[in-house]
Amino acid sequence: MADQYIGLSVNPPRGDQRLDLRDLYVFPSPSDPANTVLILTANTNGESLHPDAIYRINVDNDGDLRTDIAFSFVFAEPKDGVQTFDLYLAVDRDAEEPQAVGSRLFSGVELCRGPEAKVLRSGSFTVFCGIRSDPLFCDVEGVKNLLGIAGTQGNPERPWTGVDSNATTNVIAMAVEMPTSAIGAEPDIRVWGRCTIREDGEWKHIDRVGHPAIRGFLTDDETRAAYYATNPIQDRARWIGLFIARMGETGGYNRAEAIAAIDREGTLPDMLTYRPSRPAKYPNGRTFTDDVIDYRLNFLTKGESQAPGLTPHTDTLDEFPYLGPPH
Repeated sequence: MADQYIGLSVNPPRGDQRLDLRDLYVFPSPSDPANTVLILTANTNGESLHPDAIYRINVDNDGDLRTDIAFSFVFAEPKDGVQTFDLYLAVDRDAEEPQAVGSRLFSGVELCRGPEAKVLRSGSFTVFCGIRSDPLFCDVEGVKNLLGIAGTQGNPERPWTGVDSNATTNVIAMAVEMPTSAIGAEPDIRVWGRCTIREDGEWKHIDRVGHPAIRGFLTDDETRAAYYATNPIQDRARWIGLFIARMGETGGYNRAEAIAAIDREGTLPDMLTYRPSRPAKYPNGRTFTDDVIDYRLNFLTKGESQAPGLTPHTDTLDEFPYLGPPH
């Protein structure tokens, strides 16, 4: 289906929604412009996260496509409706380790489930983890109408339904705010999220997220699993051929046109680039008001997509953790 083609609805890793990373946001703090906010969301069922997994926000601050700063969230087995988490901060070589290493900023903190956000502070870091309203807005049925069931451009006159399919969705959000100066951007950072699970004594990478709706280029579970296991430093060499082929199918791109579009966006490697000296608007970071589905559809169709006409969600906040309370 077309919603699978742009990554709005695909099978979660291992068939387990708890392991499914959803979106990544990077933007300056609305309450303190000297700070940068990093948010990773997961699990649209909004219940709990996997106790054998590590959910990580990775930051490359020197352009070598390797992780220099890593925030690792590790969750305990839920008990009587309560789930707790630990948060680790790793830097430099430790940041590339698959397991949770480094300084433990928090231990045994309860995942927040209610409308009031429990905000944590450790030194210059502000942290939140809990169930919140999903800020992504999208018209899934309209996407199907536009692209057709095969993922090729259908181009109907009026594809959009005007219905926000995500209006009442909750996610589990992992949010960190820190001084922009501490990130060490030279002159930008590259951010990506990863979910890693321990199986049979080994750490296996089973999901990742950088640019929005990228998984829509990956049209079957086998390809997605291989992509999730790849590190961004390998993306260009391994995946650009697949991306070029998909863009030819959806937008009639020739090879040179597809490579030029990939280079303009910085699609590969699949890391969200943010330069703090410039306004935050995708593809420079990502904010809650960015219509990333419209952006991705125009990318796929070579600018032929019509604007969906949806508006950003109004329940977002001006204070940390910035996502609205759960529905």
